[in-house]
Amino acid sequence: MIPGGGQPNMQQLLQQAQKMQQDLARAQEELAHLEVEGRAGGGLVTATVTGAGELRALKIDPEAVDPEDTETLADLVVAAVQAANENAQTLQQQKLGPLAQGLGGGGIPGLPF
Repeated sequence: MIPGGGQPNMQQLLQQAQKMQQDLARAQEELAHLEVEGRAGGGLVTATVTGAGELRALKIDPEAVDPEDTETLADLVVAAVQAANENAQTLQQQKLGPLAQGLGGGGIPGLPF
């Protein structure tokens, strides 16, 4: 028989969980302030998003504006935003990945991985 009834030290587990929660909150706050870009059309359109994926800015080079072909411009905008969001997801994995791994990896509701 294990001393103490074989129960894990609940106080220690709670402290570890609380620290991980604080680390996760700190990393999420940091992501909300970091910005990444995505470009399309050789830089004709640039989208800037936060590390959390919030669109912050969209720059369109005047050369990309053709009143006769707004579909291409729309496609470039979508591609730039998608590229920026992919960069944000990479940043999220870099910042939050180690925390998720510490919690058993991949099983945290609300996290994108």
